[in-house]
Amino acid sequence: MVKLVSIDPGKYKCGLVLAEISEKKVHKAIILKSEMLEGYVRNLNIVEDISKIIIGNGTTAEGVREKLDFFKKEIIFFEEKNSTYRAKARYFELFPISGLKFLIPREFFILNKNLDAISALIILEDYCKMKFTFNQKIDFKTWLK
Repeated sequence: MVKLVSIDPGKYKCGLVLAEISEKKVHKAIILKSEMLEGYVRNLNIVEDISKIIIGNGTTAEGVREKLDFFKKEIIFFEEKNSTYRAKARYFELFPISGLKFLIPREFFILNKNLDAISALIILEDYCKMKFTFNQKIDFKTWLK
């Protein structure tokens, strides 16, 4: 089983996705403070057999790469242009609106949503050139503490 980690790096917070290629499934999708990233990936690497890490090539990408220096397998920078913008549309593919909520403009549903994990998913999907689905048991966490 080939597992990849995709990271949407940011100055204050990062989106992270752990996915399994052959199943086309996301097993973890979280948002965490940037200073927590190194420890989280270090622990995740102990538990999971991560083959590769894909990092969005935004302004803080090089700093994230330095934090992940302990990871001795392949780390790749990949284009993340418009990933946050595209995450808004992908959000509704993953979490469709139903019932009378359909009459309310979509923008109202994502005003307070952190889309960084979905941006990390988009980076991964672009890199792999395939769509992923969420594992039914996925715990979509936001760790901003």
